[in-house]
Amino acid sequence: MVHPTLVRAVTAALCATAMAGIAVAQDKAKAPAAKDAKPAASPAMDAGPKHAVYNVSELKWGDAPPSLPKGAKVAVLNGDPGKAGGFAIMAKFPAGYTVPPHFHSQDENVTVISGNLMMGTGDKADEKAAHSLKAGGYSFMPAKTHHFAMAKGETVIQVAGQGPFDVTYINPADDPRKAAAAPSAAPKKEEKKEEKKK
Repeated sequence: MVHPTLVRAVTAALCATAMAGIAVAQDKAKAPAAKDAKPAASPAMDAGPKHAVYNVSELKWGDAPPSLPKGAKVAVLNGDPGKAGGFAIMAKFPAGYTVPPHFHSQDENVTVISGNLMMGTGDKADEKAAHSLKAGGYSFMPAKTHHFAMAKGETVIQVAGQGPFDVTYINPADDPRKAAAAPSAAPKKEEKKEEKKK
């Protein structure tokens, strides 16, 4: 057991040290500023990141980038996912939406806002091997981890990480950018009718 006098002495020493520190800080605050000193920048003058507050109903949704299958919508919350640096986005997937097996060059943090997102790791999209993440569910996916996602019903997620955000598909045929760039092989119905007339 510690002697009460020792406890009182240590407590008194700590209090005296704290009061001396406060007194020094107050003296520095009262000291006149040097003539060449510039005033401290106020938060309003700072050109850095700004405080942001959003409700889901206030977000401006747009089409997802071409690296994701068609049908998804995204809203940028903070930063620029296409540039180096931190970012946060929300993505809205329709029921049945699937992102085939892929990976990212940076870590990915996913939080489910609403709905049910099935996420799994591996080179094949296997719903039986996926984990069901419902509202509030979270997933951390380390860089270069092969994974996939499937929406069971309309699902809204938040994705945060370091940019630039990229998607590399395990099977190149799954990459929607390649499908969009490929010329259509089959003639359209109208073209077939014109050929028959000739």
